[in-house]
Amino acid sequence: MPDKSERKLFWGPLSALGLSLGAVIAISDQILKWWMLNVFEIEAKGQVAVAPFLDLVMVWNRGISFGLFQQGSQIGQILLAVLAVAAVIGLTWWLASMTSVIGAVGAGLVMGGAIGNGIDRLVYGAVADFFSFHVGDFYWYVFNIADAAIVVGVVGLMYESIFESHKKVSKTS
Repeated sequence: MPDKSERKLFWGPLSALGLSLGAVIAISDQILKWWMLNVFEIEAKGQVAVAPFLDLVMVWNRGISFGLFQQGSQIGQILLAVLAVAAVIGLTWWLASMTSVIGAVGAGLVMGGAIGNGIDRLVYGAVADFFSFHVGDFYWYVFNIADAAIVVGVVGLMYESIFESHKKVSKTS
């Protein structure tokens, strides 16, 4: 009989939470992108003011979150999609050992965002971004649900790696 304290390779106590959240994020991201492109037809409308601080615009992002590492070539897009798959596999493995709900939520958010943007890369050759926040004439990056999930998820993963790892060390001391 296997020892219950053994680490399972890809499944742990919070794996269902993280993977479910990742699926919800990826699906929500793809539904909104489909709606914005095919129903709302954002490309034809140009810039649409929603609030004094928020516009909807159409930007095809060939880089990663917030336009970093722009890749115009097909091989570059494929490499970014492969990077997303590798990140999801790595996060699934890390998730199996997590004991913090915050860490599991963070992993799920990053995985869902990576999957959502990865699908765009494979389908469109770029990521569809729509949300443009601004204050006066200062505009932040244009982003989507997946990008926001990745940013919030990274904060959760940082919390997991900084604070939760200290708790584990303290318990073993």
